[in-house]
Parts: sequence; C-alpha cells; structure tokens
Amino acid sequence: MEPFSHLLNLLGTIQDPRRAQGQLYKLSHLRLFAILAVMAGANSYRAIHSFVDVHLDQLKEIFGLRWRRAPADTSLRVVLQQLDGAELERIFRIHSAVLADQIGCAGVRVVAVDGKPLRGSFDHFADRAAVHLVSAFEVTSTLILGHIEVGENENEIPAVQRLLADIGVAHRLVTAEARPCQKNSRGSVFRLWP
Repeated sequence: MEPFSHLLNLLGTIQDPRRAQGQLYKLSHLRLFAILAVMAGANSYRAIHSFVDVHLDQLKEIFGLRWRRAPADTSLRVVLQQLDGAELERIFRIHSAVLADQIGCAGVRVVAVDGKPLRGSFDHFADRAAVHLVSAFEVTSTLILGHIEVGENENEIPAVQRLLADIGVAHRLVTAEARPCQKNSRGSVFRLWP
C-alpha cells in the first residue's frame, strides 16, 4: 500500500534478531501492524493479536501477504520486546520529516512543543514515577516530529533544547508553554535557529 510503503521500508532496515527458522512472518509487517493496532487503541500483546486477527483478510489483500493466521500474542511479545526504542524513534523522525516535505506546507511552519507524563507508565510496586515525554508537533502538517524522554532528575527545559537540536527547527516558528521559555533558557532555545 502506497501510504505505508516508506514506513514499511524503514522498519525493514531494523536488524532482525530472530533465527532463520523463526522467521515465519516478515518482521517489518509485524512491526507496522503493531503500530496500527496501538493507534487503534490496543494496549496489550493480546489486543495487538486481536487487531491483526480481525483485520487479517484486509491486511493480506493490501500488503500481498500469504499468512494463514495472525501471529500469536507470544510471538508478537518476543518480537516487540526486542525492539530498540532509540532506533524506532529515529525511523519515526525520518518518516515524519519525509511526510512533512511531501505535504509541502506554504507559509510559516509552526512547531508546538509540549511535555506530558505518559499515561499508565508509573509503577507503584517498583516505586517508579511516570515517564515524562516532550513532543514536537508540526501544526501545519499535523505530524509529530519527535519525542524525547525527560530525565528523572531534570525538568523540561534541557529536554526541549535536546529535542529541538535533534529534529532541526530551521525556518519554523517554535511555540512552547511558559516553562521552557523562561528568561535563562529562552536564549539557548532560540540559539538553535540559523
């Protein structure tokens, strides 16, 4: 399918850690279907399996697959737990940059930066606080350009600076809430512009 071909190719560049005997399903398709399932509301390996199982006929037709059945939730768990989060984030950033360029927005391009705790990421038993993410959202193309985790002992300001440096914000207007725009940090955020 054309809209997913670029993302599917990028997902195919991630190394497959499975043995040759364990490669019944193409890894890039498993990853793409897991992403689609999560976007549709799946929040467990069984829910991802159910999504693929329910939509299997459509997925086979669209992607030209010859799967007899959906992969088991245990297979999905093994494959997804072996993913490198940094590598996946890099691929998403490349893909969103390509999509933003394809849309070709005219005029001022605005990037909104905001941080929020990740829902359900806290662990009371391990005494672990919720994961706090900072995201950059390009308003004109309605694409998320990247995420970065705020360190345990830091605030959003250095995380925003790292994210903007990573994604590059040349020729874009950057907006953020009041905290990253404090007097001491404002200059360093805007120093990233050429």
